[in-house]
Amino acid sequence: MSSITGIFNILATPFTESGALDLDSLRRLVRFQMSLGVNGLTILGVLGEAAKLNVDERRQVMDTVLETVAGAIPVVVGTSHPDSTVCIRLSNEAREAGAAGVMIAPPPLEDKSQANIIRLYTQIAEAIGDIAIVAQDFPKITNVLMPAETLAALADAVPTVRHLKLEAPPLMQKVSAIFEHTDKLQIFGGLGGMFLLEELERGTHGTMTGFAFSEILIAVFQAHKAGDSARAAAIFDRYLPLIRYENQPEINLPIRKELLRLRGAIDSAVLRQPFNSIDAGTYAEIGRVLERVGISDPTAIITFD
Repeated sequence: MSSITGIFNILATPFTESGALDLDSLRRLVRFQMSLGVNGLTILGVLGEAAKLNVDERRQVMDTVLETVAGAIPVVVGTSHPDSTVCIRLSNEAREAGAAGVMIAPPPLEDKSQANIIRLYTQIAEAIGDIAIVAQDFPKITNVLMPAETLAALADAVPTVRHLKLEAPPLMQKVSAIFEHTDKLQIFGGLGGMFLLEELERGTHGTMTGFAFSEILIAVFQAHKAGDSARAAAIFDRYLPLIRYENQPEINLPIRKELLRLRGAIDSAVLRQPFNSIDAGTYAEIGRVLERVGISDPTAIITFD
């Protein structure tokens, strides 16, 4: 199994027009992302609408993805849950099913002290064995702040926490602050890939995001890894209008699902409630942004000379 590093696509969860899981589209989406060359997949994240799925549906998504991947690339399974008992159950199921790691954000906590955060992760880690834990730092969603010092202490206390999905702005400053305190964490960005270039320049190991054109992020990552910073910047800058437009607050997922539908990766851009819908002007803007960056056929895989 490959290591957890590079560009991991956070999969959207496809639904039918009636709102049921669309497992056929999910299989197609997995194969589509693999054809783009992603280093791995992260499933059942925030923008995978995991909070809108019941436990049985989460298991269906996990099983479908792992069966489709068949060990070709690593899969990280989001197992965050307000109830730590359920989180432990989901994490153990992911380990037994062959996941490379589990992504866990702290649940809503009355006691948000560093000691309690570390206590929670320690309890979970002891209950789920040696599977890798990707700690998710996303205070906008969790309402739990984890300063650089806390994350470093967490890495010291829990040997299986060696990866961090960082979505706590200011991102680049926090990356540097974390590395000042520890060298035990591999850090991944997120937030739609909006700051991928700068994150890599600060020493991150990749990103975990659901941006609909993964091949763009892969090209940036590969150029940076090869030491060609000018090429990495040129690719990133060319497509930044699309990256920026897709990641609009409140409507990023509806736009992302519509782009995936346009790419032929899923049948429907349906979301489960609650969500903010996009209007006719946004649909028109999507087309204009694609034209601006030179994408005439969204179904085609972008290639780079």
